[in-house]
Amino acid sequence: DKEIRAVFLRLFAQLLQGYRWCLHIIRIHPEPVIRFHKAAFLGQRGLTEDDFLTKVLEGMAFAGFVTERGAPYRSIDLFDELVAYEVKRMRADEGNKQKILRHIKELAEKLYKNENPYPAVTMHKVQKPTEGCHLRLHQKPFPRLDEGTVQWIIDQATAKLQTAPPAVKAEKKCMVPSGPPIGMCAGA
Repeated sequence: DKEIRAVFLRLFAQLLQGYRWCLHIIRIHPEPVIRFHKAAFLGQRGLTEDDFLTKVLEGMAFAGFVTERGAPYRSIDLFDELVAYEVKRMRADEGNKQKILRHIKELAEKLYKNENPYPAVTMHKVQKPTEGCHLRLHQKPFPRLDEGTVQWIIDQATAKLQTAPPAVKAEKKCMVPSGPPIGMCAGA
């Protein structure tokens, strides 16, 4: 699953290298509007005759992509890093199947770690009791609970939670890197 997602992540990172250079923020409205200059993007990459990419850029999914990811200040993710910092590596890997597969495995591992930040925490399933188990004669009654012991267990768990790392990583917002200028992506 993660490797298939990594293949698509890499594909779209290659297709959209340099897209941030063609984003224009219009601030005359109460809410800023982000527009993508499609002709400049296709022209500078030498892909004006590419029907597939033209259709991708004209689609509603890409419009949503621009709206969601076009803001210059937000938390960055793996896709942003690929588009900004991995351009040379992806271009150097072209034609070398082993390097491409290695990169895909690295991306898949990053996707996995992103979704499973604390691998030590595992969930244990408790089996469902069998039908009629409550009718068994040998079942002992549940023991009375000691308030002091229960409070001590709660205090211990609370102390552990205070020293434990946060369950969800706090999003760190910063300027989204644009990556290399489009002219450097022309061969892609």
